[in-house]
Amino acid sequence: MSNSYSKKLIYAVLILLFCIQGIMAQHSVARMWNEAQLAAIRKDFGRPTVQARNLWHVSLAMYDAWAVFNPNAETYLLGKTLNDFKCPFKGFQKLSNINKATNEAISYAAYRVLHHRYKGSPNYNNITKIQFNKLFNQLGYDTTFTSTDYSTGSAAALGNYIGQCVIDYGLQDGSNESAKHANPLYQPINPPMVVAHSGNPTIIDPNRWQPLTLDLFIDQNGNVMTGTTPPFLSAEWGRVLPFALKSSDRKTLSRDGFVYFIYDNPGPPPYLDTNKMTPSSEAFIWNFELVASWSGHLDPKDSVKWDISPASRGNIKSYPLKQEDYPDFYNFKEGGDPGKGYSKNPKTKRPYVPQIVPRGDYTRALAEFWADGPDSETPPGHWYTVFNYVSDHPKTKKKFGGKGPTLNDLEWDIKGYFTLGGSMHDAAITAWSIKGYYDYVRPISAIRKLGTLGQSSDPKLPNYHVGGLKLIPGIAELVQIGDSLAGKNNEHVGKVKLYSWKGGKFITNPKTQQAGTDWVLAENWVPYQRPTFVTPPFAAYISGHSIFSRTAAEILTYLTGDPFFPGGMSEFVVKKNEFLVFEDGPSVNLTLQWATYRDASDQCSLSRIWGGIHPPADDIPGRLLGIKLGEVGFNKAKELFYNKKE
Repeated sequence: MSNSYSKKLIYAVLILLFCIQGIMAQHSVARMWNEAQLAAIRKDFGRPTVQARNLWHVSLAMYDAWAVFNPNAETYLLGKTLNDFKCPFKGFQKLSNINKATNEAISYAAYRVLHHRYKGSPNYNNITKIQFNKLFNQLGYDTTFTSTDYSTGSAAALGNYIGQCVIDYGLQDGSNESAKHANPLYQPINPPMVVAHSGNPTIIDPNRWQPLTLDLFIDQNGNVMTGTTPPFLSAEWGRVLPFALKSSDRKTLSRDGFVYFIYDNPGPPPYLDTNKMTPSSEAFIWNFELVASWSGHLDPKDSVKWDISPASRGNIKSYPLKQEDYPDFYNFKEGGDPGKGYSKNPKTKRPYVPQIVPRGDYTRALAEFWADGPDSETPPGHWYTVFNYVSDHPKTKKKFGGKGPTLNDLEWDIKGYFTLGGSMHDAAITAWSIKGYYDYVRPISAIRKLGTLGQSSDPKLPNYHVGGLKLIPGIAELVQIGDSLAGKNNEHVGKVKLYSWKGGKFITNPKTQQAGTDWVLAENWVPYQRPTFVTPPFAAYISGHSIFSRTAAEILTYLTGDPFFPGGMSEFVVKKNEFLVFEDGPSVNLTLQWATYRDASDQCSLSRIWGGIHPPADDIPGRLLGIKLGEVGFNKAKELFYNKKE
């Protein structure tokens, strides 16, 4: 090795060490472990429920390790009997260097839980394990020290003990962790639908969830999975032990001979009656046909342009409480909601700058940004990244609830992660308890079934069926002779066609091609998603994205004491012909912008409709429950944070 090369290598190592030390000096130890976990999630299986639980339990372990050294805070699990689980604690001796001991206990607790939870990750040995060990070593800790005997005064042993308590608690929390979170009882009543085939001939009950069979299934985080028909994820998650949810909010309901726990039961979604038109059937058809209508907005060549800035978007004042009011909230034909934006930025006192872009670019960017696909943290983790962004912003004042003394970085992070983690875990339990019990159909199954049945607008027209789609000019029409969809032998004449996104089969290279929008047979409709994923493998009702995002938005609003992002706006730059993954695009540079946390949440909810994943019936109940869970979770955490011990 030459002296010149040696010097360059030494300089490179020194620069790397300097950068690492700089990062460690800028962020708390809790933040570093959170970033390590988010990196692990990006390489793990895409399971929102499991990741919400993992984020919560790591946040809990770090919080209890911190609370031991804070006389004003009450531990959550340590020294408690929680849900019949005991984690004894005999106290810890006072140390001269509390900061050092706190960081050490937090790190050992987080390290133990993280290794346990991600040891089954597909990338554990070659990425995740190495990342955890690297950070642990950089912090100066010993990976071989596993003692839990904290009576010696070892903060490391205390951290190990707390970590083991959290691990043991998780093994009996109802998640069925020992069996890789498999469903103990649930079985779908509908046979799988083969997505590559036309129609939906095998569905037995159009109101119930249907598995999908793909040529190749790649999960939400980009992992190629064994098998091509993914099972329902977390159908019995209502049995998992929560954070702040109360037993009084839980009902025990039976279906198909099995007992389900359901929290904050919103009541049933609209159901389709294929024998007669009922108000519920009308609502069912309207909901899923709206999804098809919005699918027609996914082409930047349609000439429609919108102002997507906070000058015109966001600032929703209220939400409909009844299904019959949904049509007044959602714009069926043009897309969007009643939000009119803001006259000016309350922080700068200046108007928000308009941003005019093609609607087809905005809707596609929205669908992909919030989809939490490959290399993402899944929906719960996405909001941890938002919290970290807010924490790093120079205009953020780290005061709990926006009041009182400024917290140091560690206390701010510990309290933020704990509150956000517990509440997002409760959101997962609530949403999937509802998903499991109601077992509701996804748009791809419903729309294909409705289209196969025919049209329900006019008995005098061809292909009439009381359970079919409504004919709407420019959105849903009948195939005529001479139509490009008629078929070689006019075999498709009289069928229902939808003006929608054409689908992944029209794209051979997503880096250079777009599917665009056009008329497609309703029986062949697909959502705006990757053809190797198509739709999440669990029931639709209620929307996980809606409840996760609204719960998090409420938590961030409560934590900061301000509904607005720091400076009155947050934004994400979407580069022309670079950002989109499902297909090429967008056709222009654009920036997703949000004035408030709730605006971001509302945008996330709409993205799932444009993405073809949820109808309004799934969305609104998720938002409303998120509002409640955010308040309940924040108050529960606050009680622990400021419960001064005698």
